[in-house]
Amino acid sequence: MFIKKIIKQIIVVFIASISIACEDFVEVDAPDYKIIRDDVFSSEETAKSAMTGIYNELFRTSFSNGSPYSVTVLGALSGNLLKNIRETNLTRMEFHQHQITSENTSNLFLWTSAYNMVYITNAFLEGLQSSENIGSEVKNQLEGEARFIRAFTYFNLVNLYGDVPLILTTNYKENELAFRTHAEDIYTQITLDLEETIELLPGENGNMRTKVNKYTAIAMLARVHLYNQQWQMAEELSSQVISNNSYVLLEELNDVFLANSQEAIWQISPAGRGAATTHTNEGNYFIIDPVFSFLASVQLDENFIENFNEDDIRFSNWISYNESLNAYFPYKYKIWNSNEQPSTEYSMVLRLAEQFLIRAEARLMQDNFTGAIEDINTIRHRAGLAPLSNTNNLETEVLLDEIMEQRSKELFTEWGHKWLDLKRTGRYEILWQNDPLWENTDLLYPIPAEERMKNPNLTQNPGY
Repeated sequence: MFIKKIIKQIIVVFIASISIACEDFVEVDAPDYKIIRDDVFSSEETAKSAMTGIYNELFRTSFSNGSPYSVTVLGALSGNLLKNIRETNLTRMEFHQHQITSENTSNLFLWTSAYNMVYITNAFLEGLQSSENIGSEVKNQLEGEARFIRAFTYFNLVNLYGDVPLILTTNYKENELAFRTHAEDIYTQITLDLEETIELLPGENGNMRTKVNKYTAIAMLARVHLYNQQWQMAEELSSQVISNNSYVLLEELNDVFLANSQEAIWQISPAGRGAATTHTNEGNYFIIDPVFSFLASVQLDENFIENFNEDDIRFSNWISYNESLNAYFPYKYKIWNSNEQPSTEYSMVLRLAEQFLIRAEARLMQDNFTGAIEDINTIRHRAGLAPLSNTNNLETEVLLDEIMEQRSKELFTEWGHKWLDLKRTGRYEILWQNDPLWENTDLLYPIPAEERMKNPNLTQNPGY
C-alpha cells in the first residue's frame, strides 16, 4: 500500500498548506523534514511534539480537514445537503449523483489520507511502547490521544466503505497485502481504542478544546454505541458528557464555532496549516465571497433550504446568501480568508448539541418518551422553536422523524452526519426511491481502483 513511502518515520513538522479556493488539486511534496522514530521518543518533550504533529496533520490531511476531499464535503454531497455549482467538476458531481467510480480521485484522496493517519498513529504507538525514556503518566496521556485518533479515523472509514483493512502495525509485509476486515470487527477495535482512551486520559484540558481528553472519547463512544443500536450505553455515555459543566450549549449561535468554544468537545486548529493563513478550510470552501464568487464550488441544496421553519434562528445565523449566484451557502464559519493571529475559528469535530440528540434517540428507542422530548426541546429551544408536548401522545416514528430533522438542521455540513444518518436509519429508501440513478449499492463508496491495483487482496464493494 501507499504507506511504503513513509515507513519507519513519523511526521512532526509539516509544510505550508495550499489554498483550497480553487478547484484544481495541487500535488504537494513530502514534508520538508522528518524525525526518525528513535529521536522522537528519546525524551518526553520530543514525544509530545510528535503528538502535536499528529494533531496538526489532521488539519492538513484530506479526510479530516474540511477541504473538498474531506468527509465533511463529500458526505454532504452524498447526503443531498450540498450540490455543485460547477458541473464541470465531475469527481464531486459523482458524489452528489451517487455515481462514484472506483477511479474517482476525490474518493482516492479520502481513502489514502485516512490510512495515512492510521499509519502515523500506529507508528507513534509502536515507538511510544518501545521507549524507555518516557514516564508512565506522559506515556498514558500520549497513548490515549493516539488511540482516540486511530479510532476516530476508523469510524469514518467503516461508515463510508464498510469492510476495510484493519491495520494496527507499521509492518509493510503484513500491510501491503492486507485483506478487508468485517465491519463488526472494525467496530470492536474502535470500541477497544476508545475504552482504553477513557481509562488513560484525564477529564480536563482547561479551556483547550483541540486536545483529546476523557470526555472526548466518551462522546465519541456514545456515537459508536448509537450507531450500533446499543441504546442504554449510548444514553449513559452521552449523559456523562452532558452533565459535565465544562461543556455548555451556547445560546449565541455565532459563538459555537469560535476557537475553544464552550460547546466544543473537540476541535481541530488551523495551526496545523503551517502557514500565515489562519482560517478554517470549511470557511474558505463554503463561504461564497461577494468579490470572488467565481471561485465558488458548492451551495446548499434548495430542498434543505425550503424545509427550514421561518422561526428557526439557525437559518439566519448559520446560512447566508449570495445574490449574484442566487445561492445559499453554509455560514457556520464566518471567515473566508484570514491571517489573523491567533486563529479565531477552529474546525468543529465533536460538540455538545450532538450529545443531546444522541441521548434523545437512545431514550426514545428505550420507550423513554418524556426524556427524549426533553432533549429534543433543549435543541429546539436554542433554535428558537416552540417546544414539543407529550400530551399529544406522539408515536415513536413521529419523534424519530423529529430527531432526524433536528440532526439535519443542527449538524449540517459537519462530518457527513446527514449521509450517515440516512444510511443507518434506512431513510435513504424514501428519499431516493424515485431516483433512476440510485441503487442500494450506492450506500458504500467504492474501494479506490488504484489501491486495488497495489493490493490484489482488496475486494470491491458490490455495484462497482
